[in-house]
Amino acid sequence: MCPHQFNRRRNIHVTKLVLLLSVFLVGSVRSQEAARKDFNRLFEEKNYPSAITCKTCHPDHYREWSVSAHAYSQVSPVFNAFHGAVVALTNGTNGDFCIRCHTPIGMNREEPEFISNMDRHPASREGITCIVCHRLAKPFGKTSGRLAIVKGDLFDPMYGPTGNKELKRVIGSGEYNVNTNRAIDSRNIHTDVIVLEQISTSGFCGTCHDVNLVNGFRLEEAFSDYKTSPASGNGVSCQDCHMGLIPGKASGYAQAPAAKIGGKETKPRKRTNHMFAGPDYSVIHPGLFPHNSDAAQLATMREWLTFKHEEGWGTPEWEKKKPKDYQFPPRWVKVEDRIDARRILTDNQKLLDDIKVQRLQILQAAYQLGDVEVDNLGRDGIDFRVQFKNGTDGHSAPTGFDAERVVFLHVEVVDSKGKVVFESGDMDPNGDVRDAHSLYVHNGDIPRDPYLFSLQSNFIVRMNRGGEREQVLAINYSPNASVFLRPSTSSTLLLGRPTGARKHRKVLPPLADAWPEYSIDADALIGATPPFKATFKIIAGMIPINLLDEIRVIGFDYNMSARDIAKGVLAGHLTVQERTVELRPGRISAALDTPSKNFTKGN
Repeated sequence: MCPHQFNRRRNIHVTKLVLLLSVFLVGSVRSQEAARKDFNRLFEEKNYPSAITCKTCHPDHYREWSVSAHAYSQVSPVFNAFHGAVVALTNGTNGDFCIRCHTPIGMNREEPEFISNMDRHPASREGITCIVCHRLAKPFGKTSGRLAIVKGDLFDPMYGPTGNKELKRVIGSGEYNVNTNRAIDSRNIHTDVIVLEQISTSGFCGTCHDVNLVNGFRLEEAFSDYKTSPASGNGVSCQDCHMGLIPGKASGYAQAPAAKIGGKETKPRKRTNHMFAGPDYSVIHPGLFPHNSDAAQLATMREWLTFKHEEGWGTPEWEKKKPKDYQFPPRWVKVEDRIDARRILTDNQKLLDDIKVQRLQILQAAYQLGDVEVDNLGRDGIDFRVQFKNGTDGHSAPTGFDAERVVFLHVEVVDSKGKVVFESGDMDPNGDVRDAHSLYVHNGDIPRDPYLFSLQSNFIVRMNRGGEREQVLAINYSPNASVFLRPSTSSTLLLGRPTGARKHRKVLPPLADAWPEYSIDADALIGATPPFKATFKIIAGMIPINLLDEIRVIGFDYNMSARDIAKGVLAGHLTVQERTVELRPGRISAALDTPSKNFTKGN
């Protein structure tokens, strides 16, 4: 990746606001005592209990949640910069629209809309934490994440799908030695579970997964997408596919205890998976994510950033061979602390490996290769096409934030000697596909890929003096643009479109397919030796690298650079499915081909 390519022309008049927002990058180094104080704040919180509090009796739920997209939602440096950039570019008028979904606790606590995550309350940076779902007293409908979390400490009631029958048995049996008295500090437990029927329905997910702005702009439509799907018509819920035994498929649920209290399990029941695998993945230091109560107690976030895990600190091999004059940051001078840190990182890496497997499973449920058809194969060229299918019946693929989801087809054709005669879906030096938003394509350094098949949607903004323009962010930064976000003055429902911005959706509807076409001209075949083989790869990533250029105006959290994040994003790309065929006239059926090569460790 070439960092100089991030010098893209932009004349954005937000200098003063950028300077104010960039202050979050400056932080002081704190001691281990500061880490303990942060950790203790979790247990002093009277209104919004932390997930660490819930972990005491729900360790398995905590483990799954700690590495989930819900847990990552606020600590993501990409989100924090994205939100900050939109706030800056709209002169603050976007308000908490983005962040209220990502840290409901933070917004309920009336924290600043934009600060470093390292300065937020520890429970706030847990993102979509336990009480965000289990402390809602009523259904909210599609509110774009505007949630009124019921305040209360651990002893106050929780809300769930099955009520309090098992809880009352646990409290009354005397077997579990639990405490319901606030005046006593013992094995504390909440005193009631109130039934919230919506929590088991897809409508509960729609509270945050249909995102509509006041000006009529529809940013995400996952729930609306689902409501018109075959799965919805068949009574299959979001939870059936995303909290069941197999990610991406309605495969039933595990039967297991909901809690382990003092090592003693409660009665088995329907047990949902809280890992919520999806297209997002972590690009930050493994001491910061997954959430880990031991990590929080050992060091502050700023101190974890000084732990050079890539060098091997804390491993027996490295510690034996380290130079005698090696200079450690103050927090990591003691070898015992480095060994403790390495143990925590090893546990976190195991979780990251687990979620990677589940992420691939859910992507493979949606993105699938089918047949190949060769229409022409001769000296005058080769014409062929391939079937790209959405294998899920629950929603489009991709869905949700589809304007920033990277899903594309890489196609390479070689002759009998391995000479490449055709390629589409290759990347520029930054790691972007060669579309109009590639900085290299934009600057005229490399050609646009005319055959690129991508499922990334595009933002279209309305210009003040007529016409529309495609942009990476859905913010009109025309020189004559109004830089304030205003509610729509007309009915976007009746007009059928927003007046300021919209999306050009390029997704595949449920169970639909597409047939991208490719053509190799005769000149490319000069000197090539038949037969020809074509390799098709479905590649999926989290975000396009060019997004980092658009949101870098306020800097990135954890002292990360755009280059740091880009490396993490590209390292997380997955080959969802791969297929190689020898090109021959007619249809080459996928059913008769060798099995697709899927994920293996290290992919």
